[in-house]
Amino acid sequence: MPNLLTRRLALLAEDRHRALLAGGLRGIERETLRVDAAGHLAATPHPLPLGAALTHPQITTDYAEALLEFITPAEHDIGVTLDKLDGIHRFAYARLGDELLWSQSMPCHLPAEADIQIAWYGKSNLGMLKHVYRRGLALRYGKAMQCIAGIHYNYSLDERLWRVLAEADGAAESAPMAFQSASYLATIRNFRRYSWLLMYLFGASPALSRGFLRGAPHKLDSLSDDTLFLPYATSLRMSDLGYQNDAQSGLRPHENSLDDYVATLTKAVNQAYPPYAELGTKKDGEWIQLSTNVLQIENEYYSTIRPKRVIRTGERPIQALCLRGVQYIEVRCMDVDPFEPVGISLETGRFLDAFLLFCALDASPAITAQCSASYTENFARTVKEGRRPGLTLRRDGADVALADWGRELLGRIAPVAALLDAQRGDAAHGAALALQAAKLADPDATPSAKVLAEVRANGGSFAAFGLRQSERHAAYFRAHPPSAAERADFEQMAAASLAEQAAIESAPGGGFDDYVAAYRASTLCPHS
Repeated sequence: MPNLLTRRLALLAEDRHRALLAGGLRGIERETLRVDAAGHLAATPHPLPLGAALTHPQITTDYAEALLEFITPAEHDIGVTLDKLDGIHRFAYARLGDELLWSQSMPCHLPAEADIQIAWYGKSNLGMLKHVYRRGLALRYGKAMQCIAGIHYNYSLDERLWRVLAEADGAAESAPMAFQSASYLATIRNFRRYSWLLMYLFGASPALSRGFLRGAPHKLDSLSDDTLFLPYATSLRMSDLGYQNDAQSGLRPHENSLDDYVATLTKAVNQAYPPYAELGTKKDGEWIQLSTNVLQIENEYYSTIRPKRVIRTGERPIQALCLRGVQYIEVRCMDVDPFEPVGISLETGRFLDAFLLFCALDASPAITAQCSASYTENFARTVKEGRRPGLTLRRDGADVALADWGRELLGRIAPVAALLDAQRGDAAHGAALALQAAKLADPDATPSAKVLAEVRANGGSFAAFGLRQSERHAAYFRAHPPSAAERADFEQMAAASLAEQAAIESAPGGGFDDYVAAYRASTLCPHS
C-alpha cells in the first residue's frame, strides 16, 4: 500500500487535478531598518511620501519608527510576488533621500534604548492601540530585540485542492473548512519537524554587532572589537539571543488541532503573568502596556509559523480563526538574505513552495510534549551549530547526522518539486532543490558561511559588511527607478492611506481606556 504522500502526489498528478497546484497564493512581508549613510539607525519619522503606516496596504512599520515593513499582494506565483516586492523597494528608494535600507536581519548600530523611537500611528484609538502594544514590547523584551528584521512567507493552497484530498481521505462528509483547517495544522506539525533544514539552508545571521546585546552576558565569540559570532551558527536571529521569552515558554505543544491552538492563545491573552502585573498597565497616568497577561495580543506570540485568516475590521485573529477557519500559513523563521536586494531569492521561494507542499501532503502524526521538546532542540542546535562537522540531531530517540537527514528529506521533497514543475512545464523547483543539495554537500556554500567570509573580508566588522551590502542594494534600486505608471500607482496608494488615517482620526470615538477595555473583552471565541 503506497504511503500517504505517494498516493496524494499520484492523485494531484492526474490531468483533472493538476491545475489546482497553480491555485494557491504567495505573499511576502519583508522587514528592513532605515539607516543613515553611516549605517546608523535613522532618527527621522516615517517618510510622509510613503504614506500612512497605519493604513497603507503595502508600506508600513513594524516595531520601531525606522523599521519598515513591505507587504506584497498575494499572488499565484512567487515570481510575480517577488516582482511586486521589487516594485515596492524601487518606489521606497525614490522617496528615501539619502537613507538606506539595512541589508541584514540583525540590526545596524543602535543608539541608546531611550533613543530608539517606537512606531507612531497617529492619535486615533486604533493608532494608539498599535503604539501602546509596542510600548509593552519594549517593556517586556527591550527595544533592541524589536529591531531584528525577517522575511515572512505567506502560503496557501487552492481550497478546491483540499476538497479533493478530503474526498480521497474519506472525509468528504465533514465540513470542508474543518478539513482544511485540520490539514493546515498538520502542515504546521510537519514544518516543526523539519524546519531545522530551513535554518541550515537559509540562515544568514551568524554574526551581530556587539552593542546589540546591551552588555548582557553571552557565550558568543569575538570576531573583532565591534562584532560577535559563533563559528558554526546559521541564524543567531532565531536563537535564544533573538525572539525568546520565559513567559511564552509554556505555550507548547498546541499544533494538534485548531481548537488546541485557539485555546492556548486564548489562555495566554487572558492569563496574568506576575512580573508583568508588577509593572501594571499605566505609569504616571500613561499607558505602558495593553495588559499584564502572558501576551498583550495574539501577535505577540513568537512562533516560527502561524495559522492565519484575513481579519475583518474590529476583529481579532483568534476570532477570525474560530469563525472561518485557517486560510493560509505564515512562515516566520526566514532570515533576510543579505545578498539579495529584496531580501529573498526566487530560488528560495521555489524551494519553500516545494518544502511546504511536502509538509502539507505527507503524513503528520500528533505532536507529544516529548516530540515538541525534541523539535525545539533540533531547531536550536541548528541555528547555533548547524555547520559544525558531524553535527547530529535527534530523530525517533536516536542520533542522526544533520547532513544525512537533510539529504533524505531532499529526496522525499524531490517528487513534490517534480510535480510542481510538471504543472508549470519547466524545471524551476528541481533546480532550486539541486541548489540546496549543494549546501548539504558543502557547508561553505550556505548563506551563513558566506556571510562570515564576507564579514572577515570587511575587517571582521558586521557593521561594515552590512553597510556595504546596503549600499550595493541602494545602487541597484536607484539605477532602476519606478516607471511613471508605477510611481503614479504608489503615489495614489500613499495619498489614499493618508486620507484614510485622517478620516479615522476625525471620526467620533470614545476614550482610549474604554477602547482598550472593549478590545480586551473580545479575546474569546464567540462560541467558546
